[in-house]
Amino acid sequence: MKVAITGATGFVGRRLVEQLLLQGHQPLILTRNRTKAVSTFPNLEIVTYTPSKSGDWQQAIAGCDAVVNLAGEPIAESRWTSERKQEILDSRKLGTQTIVEAIAQTEQRPGVLVNASAIGYYGTSETTSFDETSPSGNDFLAKVCQDWEAEAQKVKEVGVRVVILRLGIVLGDGGGALAKMIPPFQLFAGGPIGTGRQWFSWIHRDDLVNLIIEAIMNPEMAGVFNATAPNPVRMSEFCQALGEVLQRPSWLPVPGLALEALLGEGAIVVLEGQQVLPKKTTSCGFEYKYPTAKQALTEILRMGN
Repeated sequence: MKVAITGATGFVGRRLVEQLLLQGHQPLILTRNRTKAVSTFPNLEIVTYTPSKSGDWQQAIAGCDAVVNLAGEPIAESRWTSERKQEILDSRKLGTQTIVEAIAQTEQRPGVLVNASAIGYYGTSETTSFDETSPSGNDFLAKVCQDWEAEAQKVKEVGVRVVILRLGIVLGDGGGALAKMIPPFQLFAGGPIGTGRQWFSWIHRDDLVNLIIEAIMNPEMAGVFNATAPNPVRMSEFCQALGEVLQRPSWLPVPGLALEALLGEGAIVVLEGQQVLPKKTTSCGFEYKYPTAKQALTEILRMGN
């Protein structure tokens, strides 16, 4: 199969491309940064695109069997100024809009669009659990996810199957959230962030990649699926497991005020969580290689050493 991918040079996208190649498929890389893409994937077909603008690049989707849209500006790496909020929204809403537009314009349409979203859709809560049938929240990230998903759903109007994956916190070696959490533990200064009571809904990167490929290949999959492991944990439990795998204590909490000083409103991503259960994902028969945090961390840290 020929699969067009946005966000292919990112933490998840790189592993997805690797797995597609191993399975004999043909990835097409849609990228904003051609230099980075060429250095990452020197032997693959690469098309430069501007996510928020129509253009000749849209013609590249013709003849593809599937499109995977992973692109979006990072959420928790800088303060949420009004300009930054607009960038976060536009990179998802307008980026998805141009992808759907490209699919609609070609007569050789892909069979499926697999579009990323996020568990931020549900808002935050220490007491409520959420599954795919739960209503959306009303904070900034929830509204971003609503707009993002609404654009992806429009592809159904031209007869293309859509799968929306609401991603939890993705764990893997060499990047992502763990790359920022491990160094303090290695210095015997690790511990939970904030109160430690907030829920931490996560997924191993390999399970996420396998879920994306399952969404491409399985014609029975359609609609929204939570891309989280079946066993979310509290932040304190996750940090305890991380300390055990690293053979380090988990005793020095990171004050929430420190994170708020650094990230402002964006600290909500880390300081407030949600317990998200992948009921629809498991009911469709998807099997997780790493269903518990301890299993995931053990494998990731073994690979990183």
